[in-house]
Amino acid sequence: NDTMSTLLVEFDDGRRVNYPFSALEELELSYAITIHKSQGSEYPAVILPLLGGPRMLFNRNLLYTGITRARNCVTILGSSETVRNMIENVSENRRYTGLEQRIREICCLPENDTP
Repeated sequence: NDTMSTLLVEFDDGRRVNYPFSALEELELSYAITIHKSQGSEYPAVILPLLGGPRMLFNRNLLYTGITRARNCVTILGSSETVRNMIENVSENRRYTGLEQRIREICCLPENDTP
């Protein structure tokens, strides 16, 4: 709109700030995705917010995957205790969905054969 000369930005905490078009260079668009969605990708810089969440999800594999997505720089936000717990948590959380049994039934495989 030609009559508007500001851009309204609403922050996560509810604050609203009008930026004049002359100050738009102060804003920078950024994106966030989960570590799981980032698998197989690489980024110039990665920020890992390890500030809470289900303990069972905080494991060594997740930390490794997050860190290795960074090409040049990685920043970890969280306590050293959280990082230490993740390093020590080597358990794999297996999901039991019944998929293996269904594959065996469809392929007519006995229980001791590998699907």
